Amino acid sequence: MPRTPALATERWWIVGLLFLATVLNYLDRQVLSVTAPVLRHEFGMAATGYSRIVFAFLLAYTAMQAVMGRVVDLLGPKRGLSIAMIWWSTAAALHALAGSVFQLGFFRFLLGMGEAGNWPASVKAIQQHFPPKERALAVGIFNSGSAVGAVMAPPIITWLTIAYSWRAAFLGTGLLGFLWIVPWTIMNREAPNAGEVSTVVAARSPWRDLLTTRHMWGLMAARFCGDPVWWFYVFWLPDYLSHERHLSLVSIGTVAWLPFLTAGLGNVVGGWASGILIRKGVSATFARKQVMAICAGLMTIGVFTVRVQNNWLAVGLVSLATFAYGCWATNILTLPADTFAADRVGAAAGLAGMAAGIGGMLTTLAIGWIVDHFSYAPVFSAAALLPLLGAAGLFVSSSRLASRS
Repeated sequence: MPRTPALATERWWIVGLLFLATVLNYLDRQVLSVTAPVLRHEFGMAATGYSRIVFAFLLAYTAMQAVMGRVVDLLGPKRGLSIAMIWWSTAAALHALAGSVFQLGFFRFLLGMGEAGNWPASVKAIQQHFPPKERALAVGIFNSGSAVGAVMAPPIITWLTIAYSWRAAFLGTGLLGFLWIVPWTIMNREAPNAGEVSTVVAARSPWRDLLTTRHMWGLMAARFCGDPVWWFYVFWLPDYLSHERHLSLVSIGTVAWLPFLTAGLGNVVGGWASGILIRKGVSATFARKQVMAICAGLMTIGVFTVRVQNNWLAVGLVSLATFAYGCWATNILTLPADTFAADRVGAAAGLAGMAAGIGGMLTTLAIGWIVDHFSYAPVFSAAALLPLLGAAGLFVSSSRLASRS
């Protein structure tokens, strides 16, 4: 059905609100990583103890991905994301009350439960409002909010922590989500799907049949291998800069935002690149995978981070790796909307997110142990290789999609 200019404008406003929701999502979760040096000192935590708090977040985040995906399919993205925002904003603010490592981990668990709803709801909203050739760009714009939130976090949280306390940092960022609810409630409305929506799984397939398809398992494998790289940079980069590079909290606030700025640029560039390929006649699924394969190769540059002496050069290498990850992330987040029927997109995105969370949980615990017993060098090596495995799994499991339309 043709769209009026008003509706065309409205859908980009919705993307803007999804972008802001993702900014808040990452701003809330980044408070922990930026304040990690302070928290580790105050609570007497080793790297292993810190990894368990991150694990608590990822455990809840992983478990709720599939649940929230199904909730979004049933309630729609408007109500689904509203519920998620209120939940995680409350949980983020509650961190300010933590008086022990256990309480900090418990509030982190609650935060993970709420934040799990952001991506399934956003991908579902994009499918409702955008045709396939525009979806990756729309996903890239909203997903760049993760990078913008991470860019904003170091200077804002550092200032709040130094000027007031780490508790003020958690409380202040957590309360922002309640302001977002107002325009989202007023402006957003559910919409029918924009254009073609499925290339693989028929609309009548039962939800449980998603796990019987090679395409679902390929998507899960790619997220399982690729997302832990992002989690590593998000949760561990400030700690690496503090304990390995010996930077102060102020210095970390000065440089730690750069890799997330480049990730945000990568989100948009990745969506633009696959859109160009689609306009040239490449099928949507193969266009996404082509971009992802190139990006997997580019992410290997991160392995040299621990081998250079200059701190700025080290941050520059991480920034190139996160740029490539941003390009990768936009396309893999768009694949469920290209591959599955409209009433299964939220569930498919949730299952893929669950696989990503499992990968993140396992690697988080491994990182804590490796850092305590060895160094960050093996971790950077693993971060360079995992995306290559993920890209290979995606191509192998869905090889018959790798053709021109």
